Parts: sequence; C-alpha cells; structure tokens
Amino acid sequence: MTTVETGAPAATGRSPVKGWLAVMAVTLGIFSLMTSELLPVGLLTPVGQALDVSEGTAGLMVTVPGLVAAVSAPLVTVATGHIDRRIVLVVLIGLMGAANLASAFATSFTVVLAARFLIGLSVGGFWSIAGGIALRLVPARHVARATAVIFGGVETASVLGVPGGTLIGDLSGWRTAFAAVGILGLVFLACMLFFMPRVPAGRTVTFSALPQVFRGNAGVRVGIALTFLVITGHFLAYTFVRPVLQGDGVTDSSIGVLLLTFGVAGICGNFIAGALVIHHLRRCVMGISAVLATAMAVLALADTGAFSAGAILVLWGLGYGAVPVTFQTWILDAAPDATEAATSLYVSAFNLSIALGALLGGFAVDGIGTTSVLWTGAALTVLALFVAGGARHGVHHPVP
Repeated sequence: MTTVETGAPAATGRSPVKGWLAVMAVTLGIFSLMTSELLPVGLLTPVGQALDVSEGTAGLMVTVPGLVAAVSAPLVTVATGHIDRRIVLVVLIGLMGAANLASAFATSFTVVLAARFLIGLSVGGFWSIAGGIALRLVPARHVARATAVIFGGVETASVLGVPGGTLIGDLSGWRTAFAAVGILGLVFLACMLFFMPRVPAGRTVTFSALPQVFRGNAGVRVGIALTFLVITGHFLAYTFVRPVLQGDGVTDSSIGVLLLTFGVAGICGNFIAGALVIHHLRRCVMGISAVLATAMAVLALADTGAFSAGAILVLWGLGYGAVPVTFQTWILDAAPDATEAATSLYVSAFNLSIALGALLGGFAVDGIGTTSVLWTGAALTVLALFVAGGARHGVHHPVP
C-alpha cells in the first residue's frame, strides 16, 4: 500500500553549517514557488487585457493553482512516501520552472490556466514536505528558527518576487515576467541539488491515516479552521489589491513600490512572529487576525493616496508576514509525531483558501465592486480572532 512519512527523528550528527545551507536551499525553493503562485496578483490587468478576459476571470490564475495545490499536498506527499525527499523537492521545482516558461509563450488564457495547474501541483507537494523538513536538517534547538527562515521565503517572494515580477511586467511585458520566474526556478533547482543532503523517507502511514490526524487531533482542527478564515479573507482582498489601489487613484507606476513596501513589512512580521510563537502562539494568532482586519477596513474607508496606501500596506504586510510561520508552528505543535501528515492537511487548507478567496473576490469585483473584497476579507479575519480566543486546544508541546 502506498505510504507516507509522518514523523522522523530530528537531525543528529550533521554539521550545523551543512544543515543551515540545506535550510537556505529549501528557502530558495519556497521563494520561487510562492513568487510563481502569487505573480499574477501584480499582472492581472495586463494579462487580462492581452488575452481578452476580465479582471475577475484573470483572478483564476490564482484560483486554479490554489485548488490544485489543495489536492496535491496530501496526494503527492503520500504517493512519494518512500522516495528521498530531496529528489521529490527537486522534481517539483523543475516542474514549476517549466510551467512558467510555458505561460510565457501561451497564446490563449486556456494555456495559461493549464500551466497554472502544474504550478499548483508543484506548490502543494513541495510545501507539504518542506513545511516540516527543518526537523530533518538542523538540531532540535534550531528547528523553530529554521522554520522561520524557510517561511521567510514566502515573504521574500512578496518583497522581491511579486514586486520584481510586476516591475518586469510593466517594463518588458507580462510574458517576460513569467519567463524570468521560470528561469529563476531552474537556477534554484541547481542550488537544491548542490546543497541539499539526502533526506530518506522516515516512518510511514497509509492514506487513511491522513483523515485520522484531522479527526483525532483538536489542535489540528482548530489550526485548519484558523487557516481557512485568515487565508480566505486575506486573498479575497489581496488578489485584487491592484484594482483596489487604482480605484483610489494610485498610479500604475506606484503599485510595484507599494507591493514592495508590503513585502518588506511581511519579512519583518515573519521574523517577529518567529521570535514570539514559542511562548505566545495563541496571542500571535489573535494579533494577526486583528491587524489584518484593521488594515483592510482602513483601506476601504480611507481616501488614500500613494503615501497613505503605503502606510496601510505596511500594517497589512506585518500581519500577513506573521501568518506562515505562526500557523505552521501551530500545526507542528499540535501534531509533533505526525509532522508531514498534519502539514499536508494544513497546506491543503492554505491553498484551498487561496483559491476560494481569489474566486469569491473575482465574483465580488465583477458583481459588486472592488471595495467589497476589503469588507468581506476583514469580516473573515475577525471571525478567526474569536475562533483563536475560544479554542481550548492547540498548544501541547513547545517547539524546541
């Protein structure tokens, strides 16, 4: 029967330097994948215009990989359960690079969506394995910090990847932006081959054990619920941040800079959360929910120019930047003996929420108006605040 690793001993007897080089290789992989998944956020308008689709329809470039990643996270993790994790991660990065190059040469929106399907496959499988791999690469006392570094790749994608891709798209065309991300992925593939050690599959379970982790662990269930509310709310609004800002009179030339501002704040939020989650996990989740809801509501209410929009995006970026490491830590803390199985469920929920948020946001933008996505996103994150405050489970074993 096909099996998958759910837990493995922490790294022992390995050089700390080699372990951290491996962590950086995984971080580069996460960076390229998240840049790829979120790149359309900054290019919705030009892609839609070039391929003759509405901005709401163009949002499917975010919805499709999110849906596919939600399914592929557990399936890829289970199907590759006996294969060296290094080999699996390298193959998935290569698939992502090829899919982006295909998007660059696409002549129809259907081809672009087919390529985005492959990107979703890569994102789901890679993240479900990489989310808990720090346990296999560095000593136990460094796991929390290494996890923060790996998920710093998510925020670095926001800082360098999405704004950089948007800038390339504005200067040289959206096709060039997709091609650049594809080439970047192949470069990082080489880095992973060079720096990553062999990471053999460890303890395994059957397919049926995945729902068992969900049913039998209240902390995992709460973590999945929080992920659904916060990520759906965030991407319902953030996917359409470009038309939202344009509607407020922000010029196209300023949007790339504002996205860069968001990303810089996100990196700060990631490492602030990385220092706090060990002892204040529940409070971090509640703080994230409050900050995100506030930022969206203020952006909806305020008559913003470039400067005031930048200030709001700093607040938004700080909140969202703390999400990946905080929620991943919640999941690892709730299921320390089933890290890959629990992480695959978390990644499924995360990416399904990205897809749902982008889809609902597309309906709202086309049917109601751009501001509606901000109010709906804020409402969902407020609900997460109450879920986190009322949860009885979640923190059982402090992450080393």
